[in-house]
Amino acid sequence: MEMNGVNKNAWWGFPENFDALLVLFIDEGQEEGIFGHGDLYLRCIEVHSNTLIQLEWWFTTSDQTRVTVIGPLRAKLMDMIRSVGSQEAYHQARDQEMLQHVWNQPLTSADLEVSFRVQS
Repeated sequence: MEMNGVNKNAWWGFPENFDALLVLFIDEGQEEGIFGHGDLYLRCIEVHSNTLIQLEWWFTTSDQTRVTVIGPLRAKLMDMIRSVGSQEAYHQARDQEMLQHVWNQPLTSADLEVSFRVQS
């Protein structure tokens, strides 16, 4: 039964999706590259990846942002976020393609499996 547009089987209704929060620190440039200027893409990344992402700017010597990801695809999404800063051109291009995908349409487990099979 759906009430006010909320599905009782939504990912946030399952406690296991809140186990083991994933936390990562990224620099300001990575944050803008992933989430867009002013975090323009944050909401669509959350919606398209079925996650909740919290960004907290931390006063550190390198002005890092703490990224916390909650949800069923959190580990795979976090790996993608972590690898966006790769120094290898191939990885940068692949991860940018994945980001553009998640900015524009829902991310599926199959999308992530293909991405990480190539990464391995």
